[in-house]
Amino acid sequence: MRCPYCGADNSRVLESRTSEDGTTIRRRRECSSPACGRRFTTYERVEQRPLMVIKKNQDREEFSHEKLFRGLAKACEKRPIPVEQLESLVNQIERELRLEYEREVPSSAIGERVMEALRKLDGVAYVRFASVYREFRDVETLAREVMALLRDAPERGRTEAPGKAEGQVAPDGQRRPGVSPETDA
Repeated sequence: MRCPYCGADNSRVLESRTSEDGTTIRRRRECSSPACGRRFTTYERVEQRPLMVIKKNQDREEFSHEKLFRGLAKACEKRPIPVEQLESLVNQIERELRLEYEREVPSSAIGERVMEALRKLDGVAYVRFASVYREFRDVETLAREVMALLRDAPERGRTEAPGKAEGQVAPDGQRRPGVSPETDA
């Protein structure tokens, strides 16, 4: 595997770990170049046939696991949600979409699944995502959504991810071990 920092052709695997759902292998690697020696992470998953996303304007683009992760990471920015939990959520959503849609999926189906997942995971992240996805035009619409969220709060429970979890999403949306929203605020 080529080093993303120096471009050297050799790296060695330090650790391999399978995701909880068994669909991804995470590998920690170290560059074999004596001048570099930096560590990086790679992910391995089964190659599947392309799933095309039908956007609102009827354009089509290939489904992107990374794009879905970036959208979730942006909504969860500075929230105490571990990266592993976001990766698991992305894997779950992608798996459900591939089971339900054979070749093409409307972007609205993806957005609704993300909304449902974020609503259960974290209220603030849900409102952030909803405000962009549903294109709130005024404060009243936002307030109605927050009030609906508060009404449903006892049903969802108030389970929040632990603070300062290993491998949280940094404010810039990057995955970095040990990043704490409190220290990067």
